[in-house]
Amino acid sequence: MSAQSIPAASDFPVRQRLISVASTQRLADRIARRLHGGEVLLLWGPLGAGKTCLVQFLCRALGVDEEVTSPSFTLVNRYQGRLDVFHLDFYRIGPEDDLADIGLQEVLDEVAGGGAVLVAEWPERLVAEAPERLELLVLPGSEVEDRTWHLRGFPDLPETWWDVLAEEDTC
Repeated sequence: MSAQSIPAASDFPVRQRLISVASTQRLADRIARRLHGGEVLLLWGPLGAGKTCLVQFLCRALGVDEEVTSPSFTLVNRYQGRLDVFHLDFYRIGPEDDLADIGLQEVLDEVAGGGAVLVAEWPERLVAEAPERLELLVLPGSEVEDRTWHLRGFPDLPETWWDVLAEEDTC
C-alpha cells in the first residue's frame, strides 16, 4: 500500500453509508448535478474502496461516452463530457517527484478557467496546490458493497454540498 496517509473520518462533517454499487452511482449523479466547472475533488480511501468506481459513475453522469479507467500508470486521464474531467491518480507519485512533469499546473489552470473539473485519487500531494477543494473519504464496511462516504470542503464546505450525502439510500 502507498505510504500516503488517509485522513481521519472524524475530520469530515458529512457522511453517509451506501450499501450497493447502485447507491454509489446515485451519489455520483448527485455530485454531477452540483458541478459547474472549476471544482477540485480529492478522493481519499484505501485500495479497492471504490474511488475509481465513483469517478466512472461521475463521468457517465457528466456525459462521458468513453471507457473511464484508473490513471494509475498514466497519472492523468482527460475525459470530455458536459464538463471535461481530469482524473488524476497520485498513488505512484513520491514526495520527490516533480508534479510539473505531469502538467499539473496546466490542468489546474484549465480547471480554474471553469470548463473542467479535477478529480484526484491518492491526493496528498495536491492538498497544497488546491486551497479550495472538496474532499471525499470512502471507507469499506463489513459487507462486500458496504461503503461509508465522508465529505468536507476547504476552506469551507459550500452550502449547496451539505446535502449531497444526506439523501436516504437503502437500496
